[in-house]
Formats: sequence, C-alpha cells, structure tokens
Amino acid sequence: MRRLHEGGRIDRSQRIEFTFDSKALTGYRGDTLASALLANGIGLVGRSFKYHRPRGIYSAGPEEPNALVTMGTAGRREPNLPATTVELADGLVAESQNRWPSLKFDIQSVNGLFAPFLSAGFYYKTFMGPTRRAWMFYEHFIRNAAGLGRAGEEPDPDRYEVRNLFADVAVIGAGPAGLSAALAAGEAGARVVIVEQDFLAGGTLLSKPADGQASAWLSGTLARLASMPNVSVMTRTTVFGVYDSNVLGLVERHGSGTIDPEIGSARQMVALLRARTIVYATGSIERPLTFDNNDRPGIMLASAARIYLNRFAVLAGTRVVVATDNDSAYPSAFDLAAAGVEINIVDSRAEPMPVLLEQSRRLGIAVRRKSLISNASGGQAVRAVTVSEPGGTVTLECDLVVVSGGWSPTVHLTSHLCERPVYREDIDAFVPGKLRAGHFAAGAVTGGFITAGAIEEGRRVGTEAATFCGATNFAQPSFSLNLAEINAGNNDSRHAHLFGAAKDGSPSRRPEHPLSRRSAERWFGNRKAGLPKDKAFIDLQMDVTVGDIVLAHREGYESVEHLKRYTTLGMGTDQGKTSNFRALSAMAGLRGMTVPEIGTTTFRPPYTPVAVGALAGRSQRHHYKPFRRTPMHDWHVANGAQMLETGVWMRPWFYFASGRNVDEAYLAEMRMVREAAGLMDISTLGKIDVQGPDAAEFLDRVYVNAFSKLPIGRARYGVMLRDDGIVFDDGTTTRLGERHFFMTTSTAKGPDVLSRLEFLLDTAWPDLRVSVTSVTDEWAAMSVAGPKSRDILAAAFTNLDVSNKALPHMGQLEANYRNRPLRIIRLSFSGERAYEIYAGASVGKEVWCRLIEAGVPFGLKPYGVEALGALRVEKGHVAGPEIDGRTTLDDLGLSRIAGKRNGYVGAVLGRREALSDPARPRLVGLQCVEPGKRLSGGAILFRPGEPMQGHGLGRITSVTYSPTLDAWVGLGLFARNAAEEGSDMVATHPIKGETVRARIVSPMFLDSKGERLHG
Repeated sequence: MRRLHEGGRIDRSQRIEFTFDSKALTGYRGDTLASALLANGIGLVGRSFKYHRPRGIYSAGPEEPNALVTMGTAGRREPNLPATTVELADGLVAESQNRWPSLKFDIQSVNGLFAPFLSAGFYYKTFMGPTRRAWMFYEHFIRNAAGLGRAGEEPDPDRYEVRNLFADVAVIGAGPAGLSAALAAGEAGARVVIVEQDFLAGGTLLSKPADGQASAWLSGTLARLASMPNVSVMTRTTVFGVYDSNVLGLVERHGSGTIDPEIGSARQMVALLRARTIVYATGSIERPLTFDNNDRPGIMLASAARIYLNRFAVLAGTRVVVATDNDSAYPSAFDLAAAGVEINIVDSRAEPMPVLLEQSRRLGIAVRRKSLISNASGGQAVRAVTVSEPGGTVTLECDLVVVSGGWSPTVHLTSHLCERPVYREDIDAFVPGKLRAGHFAAGAVTGGFITAGAIEEGRRVGTEAATFCGATNFAQPSFSLNLAEINAGNNDSRHAHLFGAAKDGSPSRRPEHPLSRRSAERWFGNRKAGLPKDKAFIDLQMDVTVGDIVLAHREGYESVEHLKRYTTLGMGTDQGKTSNFRALSAMAGLRGMTVPEIGTTTFRPPYTPVAVGALAGRSQRHHYKPFRRTPMHDWHVANGAQMLETGVWMRPWFYFASGRNVDEAYLAEMRMVREAAGLMDISTLGKIDVQGPDAAEFLDRVYVNAFSKLPIGRARYGVMLRDDGIVFDDGTTTRLGERHFFMTTSTAKGPDVLSRLEFLLDTAWPDLRVSVTSVTDEWAAMSVAGPKSRDILAAAFTNLDVSNKALPHMGQLEANYRNRPLRIIRLSFSGERAYEIYAGASVGKEVWCRLIEAGVPFGLKPYGVEALGALRVEKGHVAGPEIDGRTTLDDLGLSRIAGKRNGYVGAVLGRREALSDPARPRLVGLQCVEPGKRLSGGAILFRPGEPMQGHGLGRITSVTYSPTLDAWVGLGLFARNAAEEGSDMVATHPIKGETVRARIVSPMFLDSKGERLHG
C-alpha cells in the first residue's frame, strides 16, 4: 500500500469500493482511478498498442498515453478511457485492455521479437502482396491484433443530452490564471462561465501542499466566485473544440445515475457555449525524456508524481530517480524527499540554480550534473536505471523514475480557428499566435510558468475581456493575498525562469538535449555515436520509437504531417500530447533545421475523445431525425397496421388483418385490390402549389413533356431531369385554372423537388412570374383502387357525379366536404381504376373513415406500402429503385413522352453520345423460370454460360411475387444490345449466395392495353 496516513485532498471519511480486472480494491472520495490503483500498489495497468509491452501510469491528466482502461459492463461498457481522468465512484468496474489472456501474461508481447519487421510504415510494405487481393486475407488478422479496448454491443441504458449556454466571458481552465481572470471579469459585472475538465478546480495549485499560501488563495477565490450569481464554474467539463462566432463545444460528464440540477440524470451532455469573449487558461503539459526502455511501468512525469503525493496522498515510489533538464522537476523531488523518499537527481545541465542545489543538499538529495539516463531495466516494473555521466556510467536502483523534459504550453484550443502557434526561443516551446479580437490568453499557455505571474496575468486579461464585453463595474478586488507570500510558499516560484536564471537575471540556456539540433549527428549519425540500442519511445501510446523517426527520415518522410501519418505518431487517443514536441525536435535534428522551421502538425477538434452518445444526445432511434405522421396515423395503428419508417414519414407497411406477417399480408392485399378495392394512405406524397401568369411556361421547362396545353381539370404524368440529363423525379400535375397547377411528387423527393424549383426561379429564370409553395401539410390524401373503386366513391359522396364521362382517366373534380375543399383526381399507380382523394388535413381522418364505411359492402379494406410496391411492379411503373440517380429517359423507356422537345432542363446534356451507348442498360421485365426459386433485388445479371464476374450486363432493381401470374417477377436494367424479350438470363446474388435463371419479358406484366384503367 502506498497511501500516506494523512494529507492530500481526498475525503477519508468516504471509503469507495471498486474493481480492477475483477480484483476488489478500495479508495476514497476525491481519488481518480489512477491514484487509487497506485495507492493499492498496482503499477502495471495496460499493454502497449503494437508491441504489447507492459505499461504503467505516466501522467495525472488527459495527456495520459499508457493507462487506458475499459469502464463499465454490458451497455455501459466504454473503452479507452485514461485512468488519470476517471473519477473514482462506488461500484466502479474497470478492466485493462489490449491483452490476452491476462495483463501480466500477454501472448502478443511476442511482437517485440518481430520489432524489425514492425517498424514505421510496416503495413504499407508488408501486407500489400504477393497478390492484389492479399490485403483481404491479412485484414482479418490485423484487425484482431490491433486496436485497444472493446466497446459494449448491448444497448446503452443511459441518457445523453445536448444544451445551449451563453456567457459574456468563457474562461477555459480553472487554474490560477483562469480563476483570477474569472474573478476579475465577474467583479466587473460580466456573465462568466469557467470550464474545467477536472472534478476539482485549482489546476497546478492542486499539486502543491494543501497547507500553503497558494491553497489559501485557492479556497478564498473559489468561495468568492461561488458567492457571485453571475459566475458559473463547470467542473467535469472539457472544451473539445473552438468554432467560429466564439462557439465552444463542451462535454459535461456525470456518473451513471447522478442527478444534476441542471441536466437531470444524463450521463454526459454536449453543450454549445456561445461567448462574447474567450479567455484561454489551458496551462501546459510536461514533456518526457527519451532513453532506452523509457516506457517501463514506474516511469512517470515529475509533475504527476507530485500531484499523486500532494493531492492524493499517494507515494508512487520509495526509491526515486528524478531525471530532468530544467528546474521544474526539483519541487517534485523536494516534496517526495520531505515525505521520506530516497531521491537521486540526474540533471543534464552543468550548473543548476544554486538555490536548488542548496535545497537539495539540506534534504540529503544527491544531484548528478551533466548526466543522462541512457537505459532503464526491469520487466513489469522499473528496477534500476543506467546513468551516463562525465566519468562513465553508473547504475542506480529504484522503483520509480520521474522525468521532466520541460513544458509545452497547451495551445491546441487556440489553434482550432486556424491560428498557428509561434515558437519562443527563450522557453523552447510553441505559444499561441496572434489571437483574434475578443480572445485572450493567460498563464502557462502563454509561456509564463510562475504562479504569481499567472495570477497577475489572469486578472489583467479578465479585466480586458470584461471591458471588451462592455462591463464597467471595476471595483477593488474583494479578496486578495500577498503574491510574494504565495511565491515564498512554493519552490517552483523562487526562480524567475523555468530553466533557471543567470546572476544578472537573464535566462540561462539549457545544455543540449540528446534530441536537440546541434547533437543530431551524435544521436542519429551512426550506432557508434550513440543510437539507442533498445526501444527508446517518442510516442508511448502508438509505440513510435526514435528508430521509427530515423527510418521515416531516411525514406523521405520529412514533413511533420507525413511523419505523423507514416509512423502513426500522435494519432492515438492522446493525440501525441506528450510526444509531439519531442518528435519535432528529432526531425529538426535529422534535417539540420530548427524546430520552428520544421513547424507543427495541425491541431483539430476534438481536444480529447468524445463519446458518440454524447454527440448524439437524444438524437437516436426515432429521435435521430424527425419523423412525420399522416392525419390518419392513429387510425392505422388502432386498426392493426404495422408501421414502417419511409424517409421522414411513418406509413402502414401492412395490416395484420390481412395476414400474420408481411409475406402473407401483402399478397392478400394485392388480391383485394385486383379483385375488389383497396384504400391507401398517400398523404406522404409531395404536394406543391404552382401559381402565376408564367406557371405553364415554367412547367414546360422543368418537365420533359409539355404542360402549357393541358386542359383545365386534367392531370398529366411528368418527368423531371437534372441538368446532366439524368432522371430526377416523376409525378403528376393537375391544371386547376389558367394560372394554377397542383403538382405531386414522390414521397422521397418532395423536399428536393421544391428546393429545385425555388432554385431555378431564383437563379435561372428570375424573370418568370411564378410562385411555388409546399402544400403537403395542408392536404390529407388517400387512393381508392380496384374494379369497384367507382362504386365506393359514389356511395361515399352521393352528391358527386363520378361517372366515366364526368371523371375520366386523368380527370379532376373539385368539390366540398363539410365546407372544406375536396379534390378528386382519377389516376393510378397500381394499374387498376383508381382515384386520389385530397381533403383538408383537419378532416382527413373523417374522409378516410367515410370511405371505409362506404366500402364495406364492396369488400374495401386498407392496404400498405408493401402491397403498393408489388402492384406497381406488376404494372411496370418505375419508382425509386429505378430512378436512382443513374438512369436516363431512354434507360427507363420514357423518351417517348419527351418526343423531340427542346428547352427543358437536361435536354442538351441528356442527348450526350455516352447516354445513348448500346451497352447502357434499359428497363426490362424479368420472370423467374425455375420452380421453387425466387428473384432477389440487387442480383447481377449475366448471359447463361458466361463467367459470373464483375458487374455483369445489368441488375435487378425491384421484385415481387405476383399472385396474378403465380410467379416471381421483377424489373431490372439490362444492356440494350442484349435485352431481347424471351431470352434467358442468370441472376446471381453474391451476398446471399443465390443463383437463379430468369427470362426477359415486357416490363408491363399486367393489362398492357390499359383496359383496367379506363374501364
């Protein structure tokens, strides 16, 4: 056990039980999973991505590359979460991942023996042959071996939400700079929202002893902020992206079952925060050091060791080697020494600051100058390190190695709006570039690593942000502390510069690090010059080594963007937060350039991974997109309809009164329509009102056939083309008056057709005096079809003359029903005599019920879309499967309706030579000729005896069993020069493994002379 008996910011009165790899463990409220594991003496927590090497906890924040775990069970199973950011909760279930059969014994660790074959870009070189299809063989094995955690496959029982927030000043980060900025802006009267990814506010102040002046400042500031009604502090919330117009994407995390007064019991919530100004107080990330076997469990960042000690009261080790090339690791060493830990400091510099050397001497810490760790030894835990120093090498036994290679300001969010970071030579790091108006930065993100300086800078930019918003209430701060006292209580603030200062106060230069430009030849020139002999890792998560970068350079991948993709460096869940700068330094050294000349990769959202559930919120199942109900929806449900989502509409698929399942029901409904009558809800058709002096001219241009000479009271079938001559949609348009037309479209294309018409009027023909309006919602629509349809219509509306003379095929009748408009158009999609009845939506259900009641003596029953589709196949009508964005008028056999007309959309490009190629497919009918077999939509068509490879000569688009013909029939598209009626084809469906013989016939299987329509 590594837990200290006192100290830290944990609540020892609240003991928490949890499991890791099925082992029962305990921690305290205020722990993270990582701190609790360390407290229980668990150092091995995972395996590496490629080589499956043992890995331990490396950091204490979202930059963690190693300690990825899977949380929860069943539907709550969530993989690849950094243990360093998981708040410990009672009953928490966690398991390690990317190992088999166990964490301690992972068979795939044998990959390390094949390291020479798994170098950078190995997948490009190894798995591309010997044949073109070799990858299809390799892929199965690679996917099983690669990856990290496994997500749950069961439905997630938790709820996710999305909400919108607003603020004058959004402060990202609740460290000393962020809190100071928020306090200043809040006191000025601005509405302030502070966003902090941790579950405690304080940032770097949480890594300091809890009894110092800095902690007093923190508690006082938080108390003051809590008393201000215009300030909100959002902990457990990550800003994952910054977008135009000062919109921040946030993810709020809450434990399952947690009740939050703002969002209820949602497990996670995405919030869009719209702010007038943004203050970036995102801090910085400590850099690692690179040496052989620098990935062993028990090696971690110096800042992490200090956080586990002072925040969580956990000793990560008892015999510690501190390796550094800057001053910031010394406070960690001092705090560990004060806790009774044996410390050795390995400092690559010749002259660390005297004050640090003096403090080390007082604490009994040995400081080895001009020294570097060259290797770490141990298997599943570090046991010793080899130190290279001027006099030779020495081995130091240890159970913890803490490393510090300097700091990289966290510039990711400041770069999301395409503002590139700039390099500062004095701190050897990138800082935010020129920020746009209304954006401010303070603290370590700007390269200022002193606590007192961060507080002062935060107050300044907080005031500037409030002023930018127009706040004017700048009173004296109600809470303050002497910043000198804060400095005196914190070792890391005693020096003026992160890397030390000369006696005159100017920054002192760090000695050359092994990955710096001037020593590139020494590290990368040849093996004798010191190339690492074992695995020296740059990117711990993706197993990218120094050797991989050398290889990528040798093979010509010199751009940082190419280096990233070739080696996969920075492409893990941590996005290379600890590795990016080391990689840039390495590439700069190899190319003999400076780091700013090399540049950085592009930082894009999200800053940390975001769960798909959080992004979706409630937008799932029927909430994924809005779906619509017709006015008769409730009647359908009450009368046994199985509803089907078609586009944005819910439509009756079939009725259980017709059969036990769809296969039985649709056949019965087909027979009913053919022999008596059926009633179909067609309210989902797109309905567009076209009016104006130029309405007829407009329709002549958008349809391939003419409408200007259409008589009033008559309807006409029309087809629209895209500009490129491909069929766009079909439908019918009825002329209601000299300047008034009523257009119907397919259900799927209704919104697209309206948008297309509006576009043409606004851009191509703004001179036409035409108005187009969607009236889809105004009309309930239904179709009564079948031999007895006229009798039913006459019985339902006794005052109307619906005789063949008064209402012929493609004729239209205007009437009223209960003082509401009623429109009847005689046209058919099924091939039977049929009437479309349009009634006001408010009386749609009433009209439907009246037809049902009037049709009882005639055997009228409702039918669904499955039967409707089958009926139209029998009649040879084309629909969505044939009008799929690839077919022309000639392909569908519709060129006759256009004749030799010109002047309509698509006319010119529709006559391109390629569109009349004899090899292009045309619409054909297909009939199965093998007893006991069926046709399948999507099957590929071949001539008998030809090899069944490739795309064949065509495909089947629609199929149905025809009770009238007692055979499986379908529509298809087949090469024109081979589509002879009466010839046999072979239809094969590779996915289903089906092959069946079919005969080409006329696509109009039923009533080719139209006698049923006109009777």
